[in-house]
Amino acid sequence: MSKGDKVVILDFWASPFCGRVKIALEEKGVEYGQSEEDIFGGKSELLLKSNPIHQKVPVLLHNDKPVVESSIIVGYIDETWPSNPLLPTCAYGRAQAKFWADFIDKKVFETGRSIWANNGEEREVGTRDFIEVLKQLEEALGEKDYFGGDAFGFVDIIAIPHTAWFLAYERLGGFKVEEQTPKLSAWIKRSLQRKSVAKVLPDPEKVYQFVLHFRKMEGLD
Repeated sequence: MSKGDKVVILDFWASPFCGRVKIALEEKGVEYGQSEEDIFGGKSELLLKSNPIHQKVPVLLHNDKPVVESSIIVGYIDETWPSNPLLPTCAYGRAQAKFWADFIDKKVFETGRSIWANNGEEREVGTRDFIEVLKQLEEALGEKDYFGGDAFGFVDIIAIPHTAWFLAYERLGGFKVEEQTPKLSAWIKRSLQRKSVAKVLPDPEKVYQFVLHFRKMEGLD
């Protein structure tokens, strides 16, 4: 990082998408500031100005220039601070990593949401869908320690913050991740031993209480 670089994240503590950005910066050893957004009480002028299209966190402000969309931000961080690369060096490896990052983006949070944002039959369907997504991820992981092989990298960073929400999904969906996907569960434990991950991920119990509060606000309980 060149002298005088200023890095700030427009953040929300429970967001797995914000978690990705913080883990990537931790992995790179980049110092950063955080500006917590109040997603219920009204978005800041800075957020609305920095991300006028989606008006969502995270936003990475690098020397006051905004970068948006978490997967794009992680890629930007990897290119801007190239030491300790997160993406594979070969084109095929990068293509595979981007495929799985896209899969995670499209599937994990949405199927999880179909568990906690519903009741009855819709929740049961959501739970089945979510478990199916986890099984597909476990198959992609295979016998490897991490999604990219021996080293913690891009796909791991995209996936691991979602796991802070798994306790909420388990309790509301009535299942255990470890019973359904033991290899994926071992990967979660392995990743949580990394300083970058342990420092960033919120307490799953706190996330569960947040989900219950949100359900109450939405009239689901």
